[in-house]
This record gives sequence, structure tokens and C-alpha cells, in this order.
Amino acid sequence: MSKSTALAFVIVALSYSFFLLFSASPKHHYHALFISSSFSDNASVALNLRTLTRRPHVAGTVANAEAAEYVRSVFTSSALKAHVVAYHVSLTYPLHRSLVLTPTESATPITFELEQEQVGDNPYADEVMPTFHGYAKSGNVSGPVVYANYGRVEDFLRLKKEMGVNVSGSVVIARYGQIYRGDIVQNAYEAGAVGVVIYTDKRDYGGDEWFPASKWMPPSGVQVGTVYNGLGDPTTPGWASVDGCERLSDEAVELSGDAPLIPSLPVSAADAEVILKTVVGDVADGDVYPVGPGPGILNLNYTGETVIAKIENVIGVIEGEEEPDRYVILGNHRDAWTFGAVDPNSGTAVLLEIAQRLDKLQKRGWKPRRTIILCNWDAEEYALVGSTEWVEDNREMLSSRAVAYMNVDCAVSGPGFHASATPQLDELIKLAAQEVQDPDNATQTIYDSWIGSRNSVVIGRLGGGGSDYASFVQHVGVPAVDMLFGGGYPVYHSMYDDFTWMEKFGDPMFQRHVAMASVFGLVALRLADEEILPFNYISYASELKKSAEDLEKLGHSIDVYPLIKSIEDLSTAAEGIITEKEGIKGALKVRELNDRLMMAERALTDRDGLSERPWYKHLVYGPSKYDDYGSKSFPGVDDAIENAKKLNTKASWENVQHQIWRVSRAIRQASLVLKGELR
Repeated sequence: MSKSTALAFVIVALSYSFFLLFSASPKHHYHALFISSSFSDNASVALNLRTLTRRPHVAGTVANAEAAEYVRSVFTSSALKAHVVAYHVSLTYPLHRSLVLTPTESATPITFELEQEQVGDNPYADEVMPTFHGYAKSGNVSGPVVYANYGRVEDFLRLKKEMGVNVSGSVVIARYGQIYRGDIVQNAYEAGAVGVVIYTDKRDYGGDEWFPASKWMPPSGVQVGTVYNGLGDPTTPGWASVDGCERLSDEAVELSGDAPLIPSLPVSAADAEVILKTVVGDVADGDVYPVGPGPGILNLNYTGETVIAKIENVIGVIEGEEEPDRYVILGNHRDAWTFGAVDPNSGTAVLLEIAQRLDKLQKRGWKPRRTIILCNWDAEEYALVGSTEWVEDNREMLSSRAVAYMNVDCAVSGPGFHASATPQLDELIKLAAQEVQDPDNATQTIYDSWIGSRNSVVIGRLGGGGSDYASFVQHVGVPAVDMLFGGGYPVYHSMYDDFTWMEKFGDPMFQRHVAMASVFGLVALRLADEEILPFNYISYASELKKSAEDLEKLGHSIDVYPLIKSIEDLSTAAEGIITEKEGIKGALKVRELNDRLMMAERALTDRDGLSERPWYKHLVYGPSKYDDYGSKSFPGVDDAIENAKKLNTKASWENVQHQIWRVSRAIRQASLVLKGELR
């Protein structure tokens, strides 16, 4: 038997042991009730979503404050101890926008209206804020148009090295779809552009028919969003935006490295087509548009207003009966760029459904072992602001007491279940998915459809900065999970993401919302009620081993053995936990074991954080430096590798080795925590 076969056998055997240990709970009858049809309510979910999405509710507006009050009232009526935590944070809104194209020197300039066409019968469509980028730099710039595909690093390299296109002094036009928009702006700035226009391409978001006739984005549809590359209030990096706090000046924010340094605007497919038709030059392989530059000249003029605005996180608490100082936290954000039927209020509707079901459980006599906290975040769309400020405000309490954080954002946009997590939660998610019926196929469970769609279950990782789990995982080191039905959807961040779109295309019967509440809530209940925390670090060690093996091909005398050795130590410690669980007795012993299981994730953080990005403390999961949506294992190593490839110096490759040592030391610390040993 080979070593790899033997390892696979051990993993299967230990995973089976994990299943036997945690497939039943002393409170399993309550958990079964929670996911039963008698406890779920499609009509209530639909009503909550309709109420939340009645008007556009951008962070800092009156409409969003009204939505906060609605969430608080549902929490209160569901027997949660509810309160509002307010912060005063820096937000931006558009004051002036214009975009003018001069196709040739002799041609008449074309002024774009920059408006989304109102379709359907939404009575509040005229309240939608003008299209803009959150935290965009104000400025009035002009330059020849250069088309940069998705605006990735490789797209700009292709323009320069393969096509001989000089981007300096140009206004770049790039399409949404592959990387975070803030990274598009940053990449364009580093290439020498003076401004950026980002558009919604029909190839990615369009169809022959569009909303309201079909699910696709109308030609006038615009994806708005933030372009800030940091997390939280830009004026309080690393500390909470409480009353009277220290704040950075506007100049200091701009020098921080996270704020955009050139102006940008989002535009529609229809407007982009007009611009792109005036561009000449070569066409990149696999594309359809010439790259330019010009001859058309694009003038981009944007003025934004920066204000200190009040945001409100709504918090609901059910205190644990036996371990009130251990927190299982469920979160979703409330603010939306427009109506937010998918993003984020499908998740808010799920959170409210869970609150209402937990109320029913309490009326049947259930009390959680650990404290359950439901959090409805504000200002996520700007820079995960509400959750980040709360985490920074409560950093030490969360470091010592948080068991796990569970996140939903775009909870429902279509069929197909997806989950991402830190790996010790993998088995727990799979077990829960095996108990909840697939909303699109009554003959099978969510797990059956999940595994059937890919021939195996694929669980993503939480290294990206795409939603409110980021502060918990990447700053504090709290185990976390993120779930959704569907995925990318064509009317994302546009005015067409409204209740009608959800009712017609996203979830007509609201069965997916109900199923999401069931599987999401079941995972939370098991985290809250199991005597021994259902964490499996064997999955973690296995995942890390795969990532480490990818580094073995680097060359340049890079030694990966320290990393491999530390992962082997973690695997041994994880196997020991399985054995220890089987014979453990006594409340004190259980508590001590649970502390080790909870704190092992914290050991993977480093107080100095990633090089040049010290806010990110987690050395295993963090965003790529060049794509905030990207999820990387060993982000510090990845950053060092990218830098070494550019510089190709001895010192740069020595830094790669140093970063590998840093990760190795963190993983070794995690194994010592699991073992509960002092050296």
C-alpha cells in the first residue's frame, strides 16, 4: 500500500468516526423540528423580502435606517434580545458625473446620459441613486481610449508586451467579470492610465431578451459598487469608528495605498458599445474588440461627496444556557446599492426566517448550550464597513469567545448549492446538507444534488474579501462558513435586482430561501448545541498539504520541507483529537478540549500580519494582492512569489523562503494548541 493510499484510508476512517460522534445530538429532536416543514414558512420569507426591498436603501440613507428598524422589530418579536450598534463612518455619494466621447477631431462629441432605463412598474425606481463607484476619486480627465479586457494584471501585460500598446495617459475601458473592480482601477493606475470606465458586457451578463422578459441585464443596466481596496472605514484603519475617535485626514487616506488614485465610472453595455466602436488597432487573441489607443478621446468627469454618516448594525442575542460566554455568530448585511433583492436581502430574509424558527424552538423548550448572536450588518457594500468596525470594536472578546462565524450574503439567486468555509467545518456542512431536502428536487437532499452536479463535493475557501466573513477569518482567526444558492447573476448591483426579479427568476416559490434557512440554521444549531465542538482538523491538514505540494515546483532552491513537516504535525494532532473525543469525561475536560478546538484557528494568525498588508493577520487564508475577490492559500507566500517573479533577485527569492517559514511556524503553533501542550 502506497503512502498516499494509506493516508486516504486513514482520512476516510477518521471522517467516519467523526460522523458517528456527531450525527446525533442530545438536542437532535429540536434540530429535526427546526428543519421540518411545520417550522418553515415560504410566505413569511417572501413578505420579509418584499418589505426589505420596497425602496432602494444605500448605507447612510433614511430608507436603510427604516430597514434596520424592521430587522430589529422582527428580532424582538422573535424573542431575541435586540439592540442597535451605531458607528459614524466615512461614506461617499455622487455629486456630479459626466462622460463625453469625441470619436475623432472633426466629429461631434457624444455625451452619455449615464442612466438606467426604468422597466416594469416599480414605483420607487426614481429613488435609485445615480450610478457611481463608492470611494471613487474625484477628477476631470481626458485621454485616448484603451480597451483592457477584464483589467487583470495579465491583460495589461499583454497590452504592453505582446501588443505594444502604451496605456500611459489613456482612459481605460474594461469589462466586469473576473476580478474585483477596485483592482481593475489599481491595475489601470499602475499601467499609467488617467481614468477608468468599467462596463457590463453582454457576453457576461446579457442575452437576446432581458429583464423583465428574462433574467438578463437590460442594455442600459449598470453594475455599481465600491472601488476601495481596504476593509472598514478608510479613516479608522484598524480601530472602530466610535464617537470621538481618531480619524485619518483625506490626504492620509489617499496615501494609505487602498484608496483609488484615478477617477472611475461604471457604465452600461449600451454606452460601452458606442465607445468601443470608435476604438481601432489590433484585437487580442480570443477577444472581439480592438484595443486602441483611440483615436477617440474620452472625457471622464466625476465629483463625489465624502461625509461622516451614521450606520447601524442590528444585533439579536439568544443567551446560551451552559456556555453563555461562547458565541456562535450568524451574519448578513442589509444595505444595498439599489433594491437588493438578491444582494443582500435574500440573505436578510433567510436570517429573519432563522430568527423566527428559533423563537418557535424556544417555545417548545429548547435552549442553546452556547450563545447564538444574529448580526445584520450595515455598509457592507462600501468596504465591509459595518462588520469590520464591529469586529475591531470587539476584537479581544471575539478572540477569546467566538466559536464560529456563519455568513450569508447573496443567499439565493438561482439553483445549485455552494459553500465555502475554513476546512475544519467541511464535514459539518456536508452532514447538514444530507438532512435538508433539495428545493429543486423533492427526491433528493441538498447533498445529493451538490455531489451530483460535480461528481464530488467542492467546498471553497474564505481567502477573498467578498463578504462579511473577511474580518472574522482574516483579522481575528475565527472559523467561518459562507453559503448560497445560485452564484453570479446578471442584474448584480443594478436597479433591476428587485423583488420582481427574485419572484420571476431567482426563487419563484421561495423554496430555496426556506432550504437555505434550514441548512444554514442546522449548522448553527450543531455548533451551538453539540457538547464537543464538531470541528475536524483532519480536513484542514489535508487541505494544507495540497497547497504545500503546489509550492514544491518553485525551484530557486526553495525548501518546502518545513511547511510539509508542520502540516504532518497538525495531522497527527488532529488524529489525536478524534481518539481523545471518544473517551472524554467531565465538564471541565470537555470545556478544555473545546477551547483547543476553537483556538487552533487563532494560532494561524500572526500579530504582524501579511507583509505590506498588516491588517490581514491570517497566514493561510487571505485575499490575493491583485484580486480582492481571489482566495489564496498562504497569501504572504503568494505575494512574495509574484514579487520574486518580477524582480528575480536573490533577495526576493529569499523572502519567499522566509514567508514559507512564517506559515510553517503558525501551523506548528496550531498543532500545539490542538494537543494542549506547553513546550
